[in-house]
Amino acid sequence: MGWTPSPFGRPGWRASVSTVTISGMPVARRTLLGAGLAAATSALAGCGDGGPPDAGVAGPGDAVTATDAAGNRVGFGSAGTTTPPSGSPSATASPSGTAAAGQARYAQDVTALLRRHLPATAQTVQHKGFPGAVAVVLVDGKTTVHTAVGEALRYGAGPKLLAAGQRVEMRPDSVFDLASVTKVYTAILLLQQVDRGRVDLGAPVRDYLPGFTGAGTERVTVEMLLAHTSGLPVGAKVTGLADNAARWNAVLTTGLVSGAVPGRTFRYSSVGLMIAGRIVEKVTGQRLDQALKSGLTGPLGLRDTGFNPNTWLSGSAKASRLVATDARSSRGLLRGTVHDDVANHLGGVAGHAGIFATATDLAAIGQMLLDGGTHQGRRILAAATVRRMLTNQNAGKPAVDPERPNRTAAHGLGVVLNQSWFMGGLASARTFGHTGFAGPSLLVDPGRRLVLALLTNRAHPNWSWANPDPVRAAVGDLLAREVG
Repeated sequence: MGWTPSPFGRPGWRASVSTVTISGMPVARRTLLGAGLAAATSALAGCGDGGPPDAGVAGPGDAVTATDAAGNRVGFGSAGTTTPPSGSPSATASPSGTAAAGQARYAQDVTALLRRHLPATAQTVQHKGFPGAVAVVLVDGKTTVHTAVGEALRYGAGPKLLAAGQRVEMRPDSVFDLASVTKVYTAILLLQQVDRGRVDLGAPVRDYLPGFTGAGTERVTVEMLLAHTSGLPVGAKVTGLADNAARWNAVLTTGLVSGAVPGRTFRYSSVGLMIAGRIVEKVTGQRLDQALKSGLTGPLGLRDTGFNPNTWLSGSAKASRLVATDARSSRGLLRGTVHDDVANHLGGVAGHAGIFATATDLAAIGQMLLDGGTHQGRRILAAATVRRMLTNQNAGKPAVDPERPNRTAAHGLGVVLNQSWFMGGLASARTFGHTGFAGPSLLVDPGRRLVLALLTNRAHPNWSWANPDPVRAAVGDLLAREVG
């Protein structure tokens, strides 16, 4: 089978190096060049396509787990082969698809829904959703769903469909590129500095970063960066520059979109969160990856979260747990390397993209915010700061988003609010979260005391094959029906 175009009418190729940030943004915001056509049209072997698997049962590649009261993850094998850690309650998952001990009745429904978006057979070339996924659902702080389906690695560079023995099954503890979900972490780190009196949300950005000198940016405040009302563009041009200092200077001197007035209109901007991350670095004296560890992942005990995972995962974990993304870029197969082009040019550490994590670790971030800034007795943010973070900063303001014309401007400080296009039936004025271009999403419904960390590798090997939003909304619809 030759390379097929996107089902959404978008080309199945892109430039090997984009000049704008790509995480979390709709396809039309990419730079597409026909120069990549030769690589994109390389043939993929194995076009056999039989009927879909039974969506009502857990297949041999699906793993279903539970988490005990102590927070121990139980049962990291394929369905029917779970092995609890020492000292933990036993948990099992039967091949018939029944949920593991400790999980809710609807856990098997979530698994079945996700499996319907997998490639139909082992030899199916083009998936219609994603090669694999992991979902964690917490209700009242307890794990009700922890399921893994499909494959973390299915395609090699080229791209090409890998032989069965070269593929890697998805695991409940697989490590994903969080793409633009990174923005939530950056917002938390910046708000910690607000709590400590080092940053004033209403102050001009230039008070902290004198080099922030792009055209029209003198009136941009710190708060506007997190609410996406700064007027900054989606991305920055950082290619063709000599070193990282020059690339960061290009980010800092990026001007506003033509005609934009700071504070007036919602325009999604990854540049704004790049700048926010630089403020964190300036006031803490730490690089952003170090600030993440000292301010968030260390205190919360999140050992599976960080930038540039190839620097902190063991060799065996890299082989068995890293989830692949694109397989077509000039960088080859991306696995453990940030998918976002601008973040990659900036060394993999930036405020808009670059963090990798497991679904369990991501869910802990959602739970911390749901609990008003505390997690397992540790205070991360002041309760008043969390309330402000989760309050709509953009009431009455217009939204400019050509890709989602029905999107509203509802946005907190670093989190999306009340957007049914990915929240489905869980959307409400209080529901918050974020999505990422590579396939991850975080959703928190305070009314149901529910946290959903849904991680997919829909960009593997080709981001144009599938729109990630329908399955996100479908899981939201399912949980809205099942959780009162």
